[in-house]
This record gives sequence, C-alpha cells and structure tokens, in this order.
Amino acid sequence: MNSRREIILVVDDEPRMTKFIRMNLELEGYEVIEAHNGLEALEKTRTNLPDLVVLDVMMPELDGFETLEMLREVSSVPVIMLTVRADEEDKVRGLELGADDYVTKPFGAREFVSRVKAVLRRTQSPATPDEAILEIDDRLAVDFNSREVIVEGERIDLRPTEFRLLYHLIENAGWVVPYETLLARVWGYEYREEIQYLRLYVTYLRQKIEINPSEPHYILTERGVGYQFIDFRQKQQEDSPPKEDV
Repeated sequence: MNSRREIILVVDDEPRMTKFIRMNLELEGYEVIEAHNGLEALEKTRTNLPDLVVLDVMMPELDGFETLEMLREVSSVPVIMLTVRADEEDKVRGLELGADDYVTKPFGAREFVSRVKAVLRRTQSPATPDEAILEIDDRLAVDFNSREVIVEGERIDLRPTEFRLLYHLIENAGWVVPYETLLARVWGYEYREEIQYLRLYVTYLRQKIEINPSEPHYILTERGVGYQFIDFRQKQQEDSPPKEDV
C-alpha cells in the first residue's frame, strides 16, 4: 500500500512562479494545491490541511507577513517564505512571525526542493527517549510524546523546530554543541551557515523555559562556538542519596 503523498500549498499571485514551483514539486512526488492571495491561502489551509505552505511575501491586499500572522493564530503548519528582497530585516521579521525558512527569488529548482525536503524533515519527531516525560529539575520537564515542556506544572507547546533543537541539546547535555552541528542536525546540512536561524530559535526556547531569558540557566551560550544544555544528569546523580550496603 502506498503511503499518503505530502501536500504542499503554494501561495503566489504570479502564475509563472506558481507553475514553476508546482512542476518541480510534482516531479518529486508531492501533491500541490494553489492559492493566489492570502485569504484563499487561509481557507485552503483550513480545508486541505497541507503538510507545508510556500508563501510569497509580495501579494496584493493581504501580503505574506499578514497572511503568516493570521495563519499562526490557527495552525502550526511549516511555512517557507518567498521574497525578492534579501535584506536581513525582512528575513528576521518572517522568522519571528513563525516562518520556518526563507528563500529569495530568483532561486534554482534544486535549491528550492532541497529546502522543502529539509523543512518537512524537521516536522518529523526524533526518536523518543526511554523516558516519555523527562524531569530536568523540580521546575522543568519535557514531554517527548506531546512535544511540550512542563514549566512549573504548566504545559507549553513547542513548534516542531523548537522541539528538535531542544531534543538535540538535551541529548548532549553537559557538552557544548557547535553552531554548525546544531544547524545540520535540526535544519539540515545545507543550513550550516544560517546562524541567525539558530539564535532566533534559542531565543524562542529561552522565552518558554527560562525564569529570566536574558540570564539563562538551562541553555548556555559558549560565545563563538555553540550552545550547551545544563548537565542535569550529573546533578541528579549528585543529589541522589547514596545506596546503603546490604
């Protein structure tokens, strides 16, 4: 029995661009649906439940940023933004609104398909550790089944990329994981130079789990090298009472 084809919603008001993207995605076996403005995109996201949305920034009436902001109120579907502008401010704005990636026009088919595959790969859960719920300390726990953190008893959802980043940091607790390694494992090999992505998502995680994000306790920065999650396992061993001899 064939597995379900992944559905990609392409939102662009330029017919030639939509045709180019559709052709290359269908060659890779994806099912492609189209929308030509923001409102149509919101409706098709609700009715078709796509696995990924490719969203152009420059559209009439409702631009890509406005569409993304409204989309994030109702859905966590991965989004790749398309734009003709390559400046850092636009890129950061899209990522802060909840985009998962950003591709600048014009782009080649191979680069674009590679990024689509990388974003879809990030939505898949890493292997679940032995503990379904891992207690870091008496304040913080991670539920690997539901992709939530439990902070002082309150459950907080994690977006797929946030979850993968936290997973890899916890897997290497006590060790500094280089920027390039985290980018390759969480985003994909082709993202090793995108340090801005990593910094933003570390900020998002800190805002969700730290008491004071500006003075982090759990996710520590090794400036110019990478990030480290506290060595909670060692601390748990030190806090455990010694076993009595039988």
